[in-house]
Amino acid sequence: MRLGINLGYWGLGLDADNIAVAQEADRLGYAVCWAAEAYGSDAATVLSYVAAKTERIDVGSAIFQIPARTPAMTAMTAATLDTLSGGRFRLGLGVSGPQVSEGWYGVRFDKPLARTREYVEIIRKAMSRERLVHDGANWTLPLPGGPGKALKLTVHPVREHIPLYIASMGPKNLELTGEIADGWLGLFFAPEHAALSTDALAAGRAKAGLTLDGFDLCPTVNIAVGEDIRAATDTLRDYTALYLGGMGSKEKNFYSQLARRMGFEQAADEVQTHYLARDKAAAAAAVPHEFIDATSLLGDTARIADRMQAYAAAGVTTLTLAPGGFDYSVEGRIHALRVGVEALERAGLA
Repeated sequence: MRLGINLGYWGLGLDADNIAVAQEADRLGYAVCWAAEAYGSDAATVLSYVAAKTERIDVGSAIFQIPARTPAMTAMTAATLDTLSGGRFRLGLGVSGPQVSEGWYGVRFDKPLARTREYVEIIRKAMSRERLVHDGANWTLPLPGGPGKALKLTVHPVREHIPLYIASMGPKNLELTGEIADGWLGLFFAPEHAALSTDALAAGRAKAGLTLDGFDLCPTVNIAVGEDIRAATDTLRDYTALYLGGMGSKEKNFYSQLARRMGFEQAADEVQTHYLARDKAAAAAAVPHEFIDATSLLGDTARIADRMQAYAAAGVTTLTLAPGGFDYSVEGRIHALRVGVEALERAGLA
């Protein structure tokens, strides 16, 4: 099992720290450094900067939002980043959510599965450097009846095949991910509930005549190092409450729905009710310790090593670490990275 690092969003006051964290992950032999985007910093610019400041570690988008870019633009960006990084780019995609898609990008959040499938088809075609011709429900290339020409990508990526990942949570989207992607980007993944994700991913792979062998199962997992497990949990409460309570509407929050499928229905309702009422402190307090513990790496090196063994047994091939919630210092984040390597070695997974 390999390790990754997730820098999250840029522009939250941790920018210089993020470069130090990425460089330390590079030095320690981490496999990949991911950056996110929502409606602030864009991932492509961040990743180009990180790639310029590192030497070996892969850089990956977690995620490029599908409503933010045309598929041809995403293919151009992926090819450019792969060239600039010397063949170190991984392309992660996701549909985002209804509030961001419609509120920020002005793109209707309808038929996300069909849109994702078509988006990936166009990217694959563009990246193969064949002339781009496509006739689908969402995109027609070239546009008919006008001066448009069937063009092909002029940039030559370093690699013939850039790994493509999809971030997904619902059963149907997970199945699509298994069918058309090279890997999966997950969040709030608990080994004890792995089947909620892996069964659907395997079903998608089977549709494509494949198995999960060679497929990169890559969840992002929070890590909080310390002897006091409850104190470690508390560092992640605000972060977890944001996702369970605020990343979506009352009717459509993918993270809250996942918590419900994991058996935390009452707590998920309570967190969401408090968060949507703007009582963030009460929302954070309502997040169950058991949920954070199940979906995070908490404790000392020995306890984290035990949990890493559980993640590996559940089929995880790249375990991406997100150190410490919102308030971790750069020293704390780098310490968590080092503990991650020590725990991986102690677990016999390096």
